[in-house]
This record gives sequence, C-alpha cells and structure tokens, in this order.
Amino acid sequence: MKSLIIRVYGKVQGVGYRYFAQRHARKLEIKGYAENMPDGSVYMLAIGEEENLKKFLEVLKEGPPLAVVEKVEYEENKDIKNINYKDFEIKEWILKDSKNLLK
Repeated sequence: MKSLIIRVYGKVQGVGYRYFAQRHARKLEIKGYAENMPDGSVYMLAIGEEENLKKFLEVLKEGPPLAVVEKVEYEENKDIKNINYKDFEIKEWILKDSKNLLK
C-alpha cells in the first residue's frame, strides 16, 4: 500500500471533478478523499496499490468533460500509519476562519 497527496489545478471546481475522482477511485479500490481548496484547486489523499495509483493519476489528468486540467502535482505521503479510510470520500470545504482570509 502506498499513499499520495495530490493537487489538481485548472478549471476543476464546479464541474464534477471530485465526483469524477471518487468514481474512478472506487473502481481502482483507492481509499481517501477529495476536497475543494480556496485557491480553486482540488486536494486529494489517495491510498491504494501502487499500480492502481498510477492509473488513477492518469485518469485525473483527463478529468470530466467540463474540466480543464492544467496540472496534476503529487508526492508520496510516507506517514500512513494512522490513516484509515474505508472509502473514497468527498469533503466539503468549510470556511473555518474567514477573518484571517480577508486580511
């Protein structure tokens, strides 16, 4: 098992990108989550077999029909001891401290 931290840039919010990622992650037996970020990117934590993660990255570069993927960055997440996801989830971004973002 391997874990990747993935960041996808481009027109990837409001186009079904996270659900597209979730659908393909489930097909490839990848666990983790996808979350929209304030800068317009999508952040993902993906856990699975190395070969399946490679396939997942290739699919992410294409995205759903309405997306325009400019760049997919990823790095290995070596600290997977305490990570225990049973599925690939969609997380909603919640503005936790709007005061700091407005400064």
